[in-house]
Amino acid sequence: MANWTNAKLCDVANLILGATLFVSPWMFGFDAGTVSTNAYITGIAIAILAIAALAAFAVWEEWLNLVVGLWALVSPWVLGFQGTTAMTVHVVIGAAVAILAAIELWMMSQIPPRLTTGR
Repeated sequence: MANWTNAKLCDVANLILGATLFVSPWMFGFDAGTVSTNAYITGIAIAILAIAALAAFAVWEEWLNLVVGLWALVSPWVLGFQGTTAMTVHVVIGAAVAILAAIELWMMSQIPPRLTTGR
């Protein structure tokens, strides 16, 4: 665990958040329609992107996770399920995923480029 970076911890957190969103229809009793389908698809996307980032980090994975997190955040208004438990779950998880992705992107921009020695 000593070799783990903050970015990997963010990816593990996103994996857990994606899995939580995926199982949230069963945990909180969402309807079996659009709301639960959105939770399944969005949760799977977040989890797959987190697994991909853990396997081999690439900046595009974090950008996609940011987009998917923002989708989860705004989807209650777009799909019309405001004022429900499903809305709270989507907004909280979406905001957390988007914030974690933004933090990872910020951390990557703070690392100075490596100089090559020409060997």
